[in-house]
Amino acid sequence: MPTKTPMGYSPLVPNDRQLESSDEASEFPSEKSSGFDSAPGGRPITASEIICTTVYQFPELSDAAKEKARSWYRELGPHDDWWDAVYEDFERVCEILGIRVKSTPVRLMSGGTRQKPCIWFSGFWSQGDGACFEGYWSHAKGAAARIRDYAPKDATLHGIADRLQAIQRRNFYQLAAEASHRGRYYHEYTMSIDVTRDSPRWQPPTEDAEELVTEALRDLARWLYRQLEAEYDHLTSDEAIEEGIIVNEYTFTEAGRRFG
Repeated sequence: MPTKTPMGYSPLVPNDRQLESSDEASEFPSEKSSGFDSAPGGRPITASEIICTTVYQFPELSDAAKEKARSWYRELGPHDDWWDAVYEDFERVCEILGIRVKSTPVRLMSGGTRQKPCIWFSGFWSQGDGACFEGYWSHAKGAAARIRDYAPKDATLHGIADRLQAIQRRNFYQLAAEASHRGRYYHEYTMSIDVTRDSPRWQPPTEDAEELVTEALRDLARWLYRQLEAEYDHLTSDEAIEEGIIVNEYTFTEAGRRFG
């Protein structure tokens, strides 16, 4: 329900109470005085006022005020590192497919370090946005079946696993690849893919190996970007915004302005 919130506090001015003695009365201005000191320039120094306003919980607002409240919260943006869950899922997918994502140490405020996966993205409004990663790929036995157990409805991942397994089969499961990031942008085409074959007879990879592996790994980067975009869209949806406002018990004016 609406509540009253004071906007400021003001002590009583001296003339608001009865004077107790003539000595005390002499400390205050006479009737001919304005009752206030003057600031430089002649502007009177006035006391602040107590002003109250009614504030509302989100469900109590009108539709127009709710939209204004949602816009305010949406401008705050999702919480820091909102992509962590997507990264964790991606690393699990990579593990199943036989990809070991590279990592780099980052310094913590406590003075220690932790390993950060070499995954990057930019999004989600420009034509050049996308995602990329660095890692090492090699044959993972049973990857096609395992990815279906992990993500039974994700046809894109199924297709990537099948293509990687097929090219490995044609090369007697001897292929390996390294994906590295190049440049200052982040999308699948900033990934450089180096494909090699560990053959005891020094056999080179089949002619189509590099192209097929490269495209499969870039498709995986595209898949990652779509997961990040979907997560961001969810976090900034009206439903998620309203949940965040209500959980944090934010209050607003009748027009939907944040207050309180």
